[in-house]
Amino acid sequence: MVKVLHCNDLVPGCMFEARGICDEEVIAEFADHIATAHNMFEISDETLVMINKAIHEEACRRVRFARM
Repeated sequence: MVKVLHCNDLVPGCMFEARGICDEEVIAEFADHIATAHNMFEISDETLVMINKAIHEEACRRVRFARM
């Protein structure tokens, strides 16, 4: 299952979503994002704890098709 981190959970108003098959992939993608979009080039231990808590498994999306 895919893991996801919504930047909005940590930076209100930001709609970026980092995804990966493991926490490490999500954190790497999120680190790139916060460096470029939020000018945050270092992640403190406290921030890393918050990031890890915000990562969760992505809920399955169901698509409904209209009947004809």
